[in-house]
Amino acid sequence: MIGRITSSTMTQQSLRTLQTNLADRDRLQNQAASQRAFRTPSEDPAAAATTLGVHGDQSRVAQYSRNLSDGMAWVTTVDTALGASVDLLNRARDLTAQGANSGALSPAARESIAQELESISAELLAKANTTVLGRSVFAGTSDAGAAFDPGTFTFNGSPGDGVRRRISDNETVRVDADGAQAFGEAADSVFAMLGDIAAELRGGAEVGARLADIDARLSGLVAARGATGARQVQLERAASQNLSTSIDLEARRAEVENVDSLEVLVRLQSAELVFQSALQVTARSLQTNLLEFLR
Repeated sequence: MIGRITSSTMTQQSLRTLQTNLADRDRLQNQAASQRAFRTPSEDPAAAATTLGVHGDQSRVAQYSRNLSDGMAWVTTVDTALGASVDLLNRARDLTAQGANSGALSPAARESIAQELESISAELLAKANTTVLGRSVFAGTSDAGAAFDPGTFTFNGSPGDGVRRRISDNETVRVDADGAQAFGEAADSVFAMLGDIAAELRGGAEVGARLADIDARLSGLVAARGATGARQVQLERAASQNLSTSIDLEARRAEVENVDSLEVLVRLQSAELVFQSALQVTARSLQTNLLEFLR
């Protein structure tokens, strides 16, 4: 049985159709203005869930990027300090070799060499107390302002695994260096050794045997710099991988969250045309006068 279609029924149906067309046009206008596929999760729950997951991954990758940047600052500082220390100790070795030729040196020349060795010792101490943002790069996780005391050369660092930075879900990298291992500590430190050599030169002692001690310390510094260089390469490799991951995640986010501007513009124009057509059809179909209503 065919139901009775009244003017009221036609009016209500026309209004529902117009409202639907108007809602579509509003949604497309918002997409065109914001360049986002949806405003609220209820508009597209599946896409919203995917987007939330991608944003979480992006936040994690961004944190790794900050860790890598900070870690690179540490290892670069350590490498620079160790490189300068190796150069200084090589100079000290040359001076000690000159001082070993005691028969050809006057007391004034020995004093001059002794003073330069003491100056190199002070410079090495400054390098060993290098800091990054107030943190010593040779004292491990210790919060001491200096890795070595100026007078006694006591090591203030803390034993353990050192300062580490997480650079991926399953990887951490040590970004500092063990100052005690590289420079020695207290009476066995490179600073004390150079001071002792200077004192021996002033006393007229033979310092040729000290070359082996300097070579041992040089080996320690070179080994520490080599380990730091390997960590620097590891950080650079991780930074490259992290950047690649960040680019991939942004592409995934844009694919789900962003809209194709040209496609939205075409759909918006189509929706506008449909809405205007619906208005005109509705206006013509609902032209009811009083006589038609009474009839």
